[in-house]
Amino acid sequence: MINFYHYTEGEKLRIGSGESDLKSIVRSNTGLLWTDIEGLAGVENVLIELFGFHPLAVEDTLSHRSIPKVEEYENHAFAVFKLLDYSGEDEELRDSEVDIFLTDRVIVTVHENPHRVFDFLRTNAVESDRMMSRGSELLFHAIVDAVVDSFDLTLEVLESQVDEIEERVLEEPDDRVVKGIFRLRRNMAMVKRVASPQREALARILEGKLAVISDRAKVFFRDIYDHLNRINDIADSNRETLIAALEVYFSSVSTKTNNAIKVLTIFTAALMPPTFLVGLWGMNFKYMPELEWEYGYMVFWILLLLTTSGLLVFFKKKKLF
Repeated sequence: MINFYHYTEGEKLRIGSGESDLKSIVRSNTGLLWTDIEGLAGVENVLIELFGFHPLAVEDTLSHRSIPKVEEYENHAFAVFKLLDYSGEDEELRDSEVDIFLTDRVIVTVHENPHRVFDFLRTNAVESDRMMSRGSELLFHAIVDAVVDSFDLTLEVLESQVDEIEERVLEEPDDRVVKGIFRLRRNMAMVKRVASPQREALARILEGKLAVISDRAKVFFRDIYDHLNRINDIADSNRETLIAALEVYFSSVSTKTNNAIKVLTIFTAALMPPTFLVGLWGMNFKYMPELEWEYGYMVFWILLLLTTSGLLVFFKKKKLF
C-alpha cells in the first residue's frame, strides 16, 4: 500500500495513494513529498525506477534484516531504524524494521506491516501543516522521534513486570518466577540490541555524516540521542534488578532446603534414643534381667520420654527450630 502526502507552500496538503498518482508528483519535483509504503510487494520498482534510489539501499530494504544505521549515497541518504512491540505477558518482544530514504525534497518510509507509529504520523500530517512545512530534514526528525518514542510504552510494560517479579520473589518464589526472570532478561537484552545501534546511527547524524541534515536540525536530533541514552540506561538498570532478583530466588530456595534438612536432622536425632532403647530391649537373649522387672515397661517409657524431651529442649535452646 502506498500513501503519499505532498506539501507545497501556500497550497492545501495533497493526500493520495497508489503509484499512478505518485508518478506525476515525483516528476514535478516541487514542494515536499512524503511517501509511506506499507508492505514489500512491488516496492523495488517504485524505489529504483520511480525515485532512483541506490540498489544497495533497496536491497537492504527488501532483506528487512539490517541493523539500525544511516548511510550516505550519491543523491540521497538512507536510514534503518527498528520498532519494538510487546504483545502479551508470555510472548517475547518482536522488532520490525523501518527503512527511510531521504533527499532535500523527498522522504520515503518503508515498513512491512501496519504500526501505530505510522497511524500517528499520518494523522499529524493531515491535521497540522507544521509537520510537513518545516522541510525534509525535520520531517525525517519527526519520523525518527516517533519511532524512538514508541519504545516508552514497551519499556513501561516491561518495568511493571520487573516490579511484579521482585514482589513475587520475596513472597512466593517458584519455577514460574525463574521463567519470568529469564524471559524479561532476554527482552531487556533485545531492547539494548535495538537501541544501541540506533544511538550510534544518531551519533553519525550529529557528527555531520549526512549532508542533507543541516546544523540547524542537529539540535533536534540531539534530543533523540539523549532519549536513546535513557532507554539504554533503563534497560541496564532493569537487567541488574533481574540479576539481583535471581540471586534472591536462589538464596530463598537454598534457605528453604536448609530448613527442610534441619527439620529432618532434628527428627532423626530425636528418634535416635528411642531407636537405641527399642533395639537394646528388643534383642532376643534369654537372660535379660530388665525384662523380668515388675516396673520395667514403665521405666522404659519414662526413659524414652525423658531422653527425647531432653534432646528437643536442647535443640530449642540452641535455636535450631
